[in-house]
Amino acid sequence: MTATIAIAVSGGIDSLVAGHLLKQQGFDLFGVHFLTGFERAEDNPAATAAFIGRQLGISVAVVDLSTSFRQKVVDYFTAAYRDGRTPNPCLVCNPSIKFGALLEAVRERGATGLATGHYARVEKDLQNRYRLLKGVDPTKDQSYFLSRMTQDQLSQVHFPLGTWTKSAIKALAAEAGLRPIHRQESQDVCFIGDAAGYADFLTREMGIASREGEIVDRSGRQLGTHQGLHRYTIGQRRGINCPAGQPYYVLQIDAERNRLVVGFKDEQYVNACRVVDVNWISDPPDVPMAVETRIRYRHHAAASTVYAIGSQAAEVRFEKPQAAVAPGQGAVFYRGDVVVGGGWIA
Repeated sequence: MTATIAIAVSGGIDSLVAGHLLKQQGFDLFGVHFLTGFERAEDNPAATAAFIGRQLGISVAVVDLSTSFRQKVVDYFTAAYRDGRTPNPCLVCNPSIKFGALLEAVRERGATGLATGHYARVEKDLQNRYRLLKGVDPTKDQSYFLSRMTQDQLSQVHFPLGTWTKSAIKALAAEAGLRPIHRQESQDVCFIGDAAGYADFLTREMGIASREGEIVDRSGRQLGTHQGLHRYTIGQRRGINCPAGQPYYVLQIDAERNRLVVGFKDEQYVNACRVVDVNWISDPPDVPMAVETRIRYRHHAAASTVYAIGSQAAEVRFEKPQAAVAPGQGAVFYRGDVVVGGGWIA
């Protein structure tokens, strides 16, 4: 019996080609186009779904997940900035929305699994446990954003693009005559939309007021004044506006005292960090484990040793000090191409 798979389609080239590949492989396929509640005013979800469906020769349903998306992703994003942390909404959205609420919705519609256009791979090991691996294209690998998925979720997902490069996907799309709705790929947080940036969105949409406070160095000496902590992230250089012989960087966001702590470039580096709420793809290591740790998506994973603390926390010690280790960001542990697990920098 042919398995029925749902493909999450946004209107971009990656999900279109993922659906095309699954059809070629003979799967019984239907599409889902989910709503976040932050679509642009000119978007027409029903027209988007119909346009995608005609190209792939499948039915595409529109699924409204706007309430869950706001509660689980946008409210998390806002709370993190209020608390002086650097959020990573994609790390929350994937396990809770795409492979949480959306996976549940397609299962109710008869699907045995959910496919997306992510560049990542899933394999079974010799113990019949699922492993999450990097996509083969290093410039597009998205395994970092999937590191909080559970064994149950990994058992139900399909990533057709995991063994492809982006250039090959573009060539296949042209050959198959597939046309994306959006010509330009999104490079930022999907719900920010037309806002001028994170700070504008947080002020305009989420009601975070700009509250003036001190900019200080590590000794507590005041250097200037900021116009709201939500305008800054750890490691940021632009927008500090404190004259000095060399640029200042954000070292700490002290939400309790409404202070922005800054320092020079060499003051950013740390030898270790604590990681909490760790999701281990397999079991927590019972001895120190040599890994490569990625402390943000575009970070080149650093050689390090991870020490598990109970089942949900860890200490990471870097072989070489790392800059801009931001509380709230995701720290993801790799052994070669395999994702060991990941959690939040504390």
